[in-house]
Amino acid sequence: MPNAPDTALVVVNLGTPEAPTAPAVRRYLGEFLSDRRVVQLTRWIWWPLLHLLILPLRGPKAAKKYAQIWLPEGSPLAVYTRRLAEAMQQRVPEWRVVHAMRYGHPALAGVLRQLRQAGIGRVVVLPLYPQYSSTTTASVGDVLAREGEGLLTEMIDDYATDADWVAAVADSIRRWREQHGAGEHLLFSYHGLPQRVANAGDPYPRRCEASTHAIVQALGLREGEWTLTYQSRFGRERWLEPSTDKVLDQLAANGVRRVDVVCPGFAVDCLETLEEVGIGFVERFAEHGGELRYIPCLNESPAHADALVVLARRVAGANA
Repeated sequence: MPNAPDTALVVVNLGTPEAPTAPAVRRYLGEFLSDRRVVQLTRWIWWPLLHLLILPLRGPKAAKKYAQIWLPEGSPLAVYTRRLAEAMQQRVPEWRVVHAMRYGHPALAGVLRQLRQAGIGRVVVLPLYPQYSSTTTASVGDVLAREGEGLLTEMIDDYATDADWVAAVADSIRRWREQHGAGEHLLFSYHGLPQRVANAGDPYPRRCEASTHAIVQALGLREGEWTLTYQSRFGRERWLEPSTDKVLDQLAANGVRRVDVVCPGFAVDCLETLEEVGIGFVERFAEHGGELRYIPCLNESPAHADALVVLARRVAGANA
């Protein structure tokens, strides 16, 4: 019988409701939006807004959106994250590879406790956020700091310009366009962030720019053939710009009729890619007489699993 592994690789994603229902969505959003990393408002201001207004109103609306993309196996984000971890396990059999969620299940805190109880001594944590942000990556670090006692832990903070990951994204775009034909313009749409967070020093927009330029260079695109945009804004304050919806409106006004969009800030497909982009933005652009084609995330593709395993091995080796 082979020796049990003493190193674990934990692949962490944001999280997702357990069902496309209003109660499940409210539970998930309640945990997510309670994180001070995510919403930095004073608690006595934020709690009444969250529990008396936002969750009762947003829960049912979001549940309907989730229902449109739900897979037979469950939430796309959960399904693809699990499959990605399984693909990575095949490539690094000497480690134990598991997946976890920052919010929802399987909870990262519980996964770390289980690994400690199983006798795992070393844990490499890989948040599936290619571009570092205090609102996402740092929150994973918070859990690791609280729950990592007794474990030798290390976390991969950012892989925005990792050569293997960039190549995997560029190749996926290239293959998709070879199969379906290239549109007139390529949008790189990333999840948004309040501008005040960036103004306070969060490097996220710079990391998104670095990813985009690396992918553009790998594809050999020329200036004017692509645009970096931000989606998924929430609330009334100013968020990062340019916004994906406004850029699409401007492209349509300029006579562009076929646009391809890719979301390199998302490791796997989820509500923001499949519903917001693949349904909402597609319908919006069609109203202007155009065709918007969504290029899927890397998900559990062999190139994605290969790139992340190489990254994890390199980081673990450097810190051995």
